[in-house]
Amino acid sequence: MTLSPGDPAPEFSLPDGEGNSVSLSDFRGKRVVLYFYPRDNTPGCTKEACAFRDAYPDYQSNDVVVLGISTDDAKAHTKFTTKYNLPFPLLSDASGQVATTYDSYGLKKFMGKEYMGISRNTFIIGPDGKIEKIYRKVKPEAHAAEILADLANVSG
Repeated sequence: MTLSPGDPAPEFSLPDGEGNSVSLSDFRGKRVVLYFYPRDNTPGCTKEACAFRDAYPDYQSNDVVVLGISTDDAKAHTKFTTKYNLPFPLLSDASGQVATTYDSYGLKKFMGKEYMGISRNTFIIGPDGKIEKIYRKVKPEAHAAEILADLANVSG
């Protein structure tokens, strides 16, 4: 089943880098930017995470929560978060189950090889728990600014 704007966002609970369980329902009443990314410490994922970091004060001033999800383990997330001073939680979806629920996990190709992995997709979830917007196969560098511009149009 493919998710569309207006659908209820699938609920989940995943561990963050510290091992704390983070649930989508923890943020009911707030807008959530839920971004799926392939791997910690890779060039594109680092650019995307750092762009969210750099724009984070603007997200906070708009009362928007940012959550990143990959299949990396908590140890990798902690290293990545510390190395780049990321102010938002990265969640570990080791099995890819949550990413699958969000149509963000499946067969990928790189340099002629096929493998299962996370697609770079982002979901804006409204305060009511419904999906407001979906970005598929995003460009990492400009994505955080693109979302902020779109949020200004939604809430303004």
